[in-house]
Amino acid sequence: MQLFLDEAGARHSSDKIIMVLDGAGWHSSRLLKPPQNMKLLPLPPYAHELNPVEHAWDELREKHFHNRVFDSLDALEDQLEVALHTFENNAPMVKSIVAWEWIVSALLN
Repeated sequence: MQLFLDEAGARHSSDKIIMVLDGAGWHSSRLLKPPQNMKLLPLPPYAHELNPVEHAWDELREKHFHNRVFDSLDALEDQLEVALHTFENNAPMVKSIVAWEWIVSALLN
């Protein structure tokens, strides 16, 4: 998880990032150190409906995996990489999916 936080922070070093964390064990380690441009925002337990990444997964499934059959795991991983690059290179689209008011206001507090 620390490697992911470091990579996301470095790739988007000029952006302010709010990383919403669910209750996964690797999200709750006290050893996590977010980069300077990132704030960690933990969700309350059993509140998956508050997790904006669920809507990102919906977008991925609908736009990049809908009714697709892959010949191999490598082919699926290749398609996932294309889809994630699409997300990374289209900040307005991602913002429209995950920038909920309560998350944005958490950056201001």
